[in-house]
Amino acid sequence: MRIVIAEDDLLLREGLALLLRAESLDVVAATDGPDAFLKAVDEHGPDVAIVDVRMPPTHTDEGIVAAVEARRRRPGLAVLVLSAYVEQAFATELLSGGADGLGYLLKERVGRVEQFIDALHRVAAGGTAVDPDVVAQLLTRTRPDTALERLSPREREVLAVMAEGLGNSAIAERLFITDGAVHKHIRNIFAKLDLAPADRTDRRVAAVLRYLENTR
Repeated sequence: MRIVIAEDDLLLREGLALLLRAESLDVVAATDGPDAFLKAVDEHGPDVAIVDVRMPPTHTDEGIVAAVEARRRRPGLAVLVLSAYVEQAFATELLSGGADGLGYLLKERVGRVEQFIDALHRVAAGGTAVDPDVVAQLLTRTRPDTALERLSPREREVLAVMAEGLGNSAIAERLFITDGAVHKHIRNIFAKLDLAPADRTDRRVAAVLRYLENTR
């Protein structure tokens, strides 16, 4: 796995590089701004990019903009975005174009090495990794009187964990229920959100995005 890092904080940038190399991962470039990041993407053709949301010169959304541009230049590039705190608009913007190969984690999650590496591998494999705290805050901001209100408390729990990018077995383990129960809850979620089997979109991704769409 070839990785490019874009992080303007020197200590975190070097710490990430050391951590990933200790896991036998190939960090081909560690950059401190969006321009250098995009140049590294063009030069090295990485499999995954780890990008800070806020970078120079304005420290607003440069990371998100650069991540979108990097995926335009290199279709299929997996991107794991790091943020110091939950930024609802950026999470929604990042995932609204499709969630395959995308992740959004809080920086504090890096210190939980096993979880961080698992999220990185999941994103690299084309999956999704959304920080549980991001999911929780998005859920609490959901407007009333939407289709999401049809979900039972357990179905909402299942969808919240599914939004982190976990598969059925991992959801069952997290919630201490059987795989069969997870399958049943997910089937109910699809039905209550009017996501038909014939839909061309990935119903799991569509269900997660419904959370994000209702926080705008």
